Amino acid sequence: MKIRSVKHNNRKKALEIKTSSRTLQFPYSKLDLQPSGNDPIDRVYVDKELASEAFTYVLKSGKSGTVHIEQVLEYNQDPAYLRDVILYKLTVEAQKRLEKSALSKREIIRRLGTSATQFYRLLDQKNYQTSVDQVLSLLHVLDCDVDLVIRAKTPTPRKAHTTAPAR
Repeated sequence: MKIRSVKHNNRKKALEIKTSSRTLQFPYSKLDLQPSGNDPIDRVYVDKELASEAFTYVLKSGKSGTVHIEQVLEYNQDPAYLRDVILYKLTVEAQKRLEKSALSKREIIRRLGTSATQFYRLLDQKNYQTSVDQVLSLLHVLDCDVDLVIRAKTPTPRKAHTTAPAR
């Protein structure tokens, strides 16, 4: 996903990121290098060197940081992004289980009722056209039980701010 524009909003203490389909917020508190009253954001821009998939912000002191669109999507709990993360994890697990399986690839393809081409597409963790249920079917054929676990989030610890001693 490409970033079209980004701007900072000191009143909201957040960055506003525009993509082709929506506008997302990213709070200053989630930045690795956080601005302060003494060192505010001086400028922010879409980073063309990172294929417009990230933005860079520069503080008044000259220090800079970069944020990738995936960090923004994760913070905003984007459903498409979360689906892709789950699909990636399931596919990687299927690859591991396939290596350990005594079943031949031909037998797995037969049991899935698919073609060899589709089977290899299913094993490609970069192919996000695959459906989660297809990967679950593959894991089932590989004699795996998949349980969905839902739990409350544990709060993430805030980073401690340290100040350099005065000289």
